[in-house]
Amino acid sequence: MKDIEELIKNNKKYKNTVIQKRFISKKNTVCYVILNDKPRVLKWYAPGFKKNMETEYAILKKGSSKINMPTPLEKDEENNVIAMSYIIGENLCDVLNNEKTTITEKQRLMHLLAEWFCKFHTYFKESDKVFIRGDSILRNFILTDRIWGVDFEESRYGKPIEDIAGMCASILSTDPMFTDEKLQLCRIFIESYGKSIQQNLHDVNNEIAYALLEKIQWRPNDEEVIRKFAQKIRKKGLQ
Repeated sequence: MKDIEELIKNNKKYKNTVIQKRFISKKNTVCYVILNDKPRVLKWYAPGFKKNMETEYAILKKGSSKINMPTPLEKDEENNVIAMSYIIGENLCDVLNNEKTTITEKQRLMHLLAEWFCKFHTYFKESDKVFIRGDSILRNFILTDRIWGVDFEESRYGKPIEDIAGMCASILSTDPMFTDEKLQLCRIFIESYGKSIQQNLHDVNNEIAYALLEKIQWRPNDEEVIRKFAQKIRKKGLQ
């Protein structure tokens, strides 16, 4: 934790910070901390990612009162840090891939997840454009008595189906990979989302296949199996 520790050590603003846990993040440093005796999440953006910080802060500031996402408490532009509320819960990836989680519960979670995306896309729709959440992976959701979305630095204008396909690719490619149960859960997720927005999702199979292939850069050891199933989904769908 050298980077966040240096921030704390060299800045009076964070002198009363005690690090509790560091979260998985590919680009930045994200920690659950106690700051001035209060639970907080500090997200420190690496140099060159200030634009991502601005994007995420804008999304949180606009959406946190309407959608289940963290509340932004402060944007520290000098240190490239956002302080936000801490959500106590379980990571959705761990819950969904836990063999002790019942299939009934997993199906319920797919409906909740579809509802979250529907609310996000509806709220962030601007005329004929839609702001999508981007980086739609299971690890960017937390389960309490509801589902919360976190990590919005890759949000951008795009097609909602990109988010839906990205989530399906995440469900399918996390261990255990490409099981019949995972295929069923994706079908439930897609159907539930389609009913919520009252439209069919055209070309969803191609979008899922593309999203899967994008994961190869992070999962080179699984390239063969990912390519195999991406081709299968493109041809036959979620059979």
